[in-house]
Amino acid sequence: MSHFRTTELSDPQFEGNSLRFITVKSKNLKGRGDICVFVPKGNTVTDLPITILLHGVYGSAWSWSLSGGAHHTAQQLIDNNKIKPMILAMPSDGLWGDGSAYSKHSGLDFEKWIVEDVINAVKELIPQAKNTNKTFIAGFSMGGFGAFRIGTKYNEIFDGISGHSSMTELDQMELFVEEDLKNYTQENPINESVIKTILQHKKRLPPLRFDCGKDDQLIKYNRLFSKELKNGKIPHIYEEFEGKHEWVYWQKHLKNTLLFFSKFV
Repeated sequence: MSHFRTTELSDPQFEGNSLRFITVKSKNLKGRGDICVFVPKGNTVTDLPITILLHGVYGSAWSWSLSGGAHHTAQQLIDNNKIKPMILAMPSDGLWGDGSAYSKHSGLDFEKWIVEDVINAVKELIPQAKNTNKTFIAGFSMGGFGAFRIGTKYNEIFDGISGHSSMTELDQMELFVEEDLKNYTQENPINESVIKTILQHKKRLPPLRFDCGKDDQLIKYNRLFSKELKNGKIPHIYEEFEGKHEWVYWQKHLKNTLLFFSKFV
């Protein structure tokens, strides 16, 4: 029985570059949500790991593939035996305003859209994911904020978390969006902070890694985040590279995330 009232899956005869497209009607969004899915070439097994990639502000389900070339990066790493085959699930954030922050607000639950609907839709509609038992989550900027907060909060589901140029506190949305931050206010203030969420779930955390460009406007927040994790004696990998808050950087360093996740498959 389907988790959704309606589902749509792209027709293989018109697909390309191992990308498939899903649209489902979501109770959490009170409407339809889109997911772009990369399925590695030549894989017929039904238990491939799922890596969820969350985009940043202004973006949508196509961002990681058509701006970031995520499917090309993954297939190249697989072909070179650098990572084990995995599915990439690249959903929209719910398309609220300039960005939903992947949290619950405005009468909609963008958090559960990711943790419930996206995973269920991929398992239900992509045969290679039917028996998946490994799930990872990553993102850049706003997507990094979502990945760390959701991955930590639902640590029983996720086997690894990674972020690129991540926002670490909800109020950093103000740097990018035109919507009033009051729209994002959470019932529980812990949901507005990555470090507070992590500390709340400190006893059971998936492996953590993140990176940031040295010229990124969020670099000071990422450095502080790493310092806070060290103070909390929480194991993690933090790296800095040359680069800014832009696709050139994320295109290049997605491989760091995929290599990291592949260690736990």
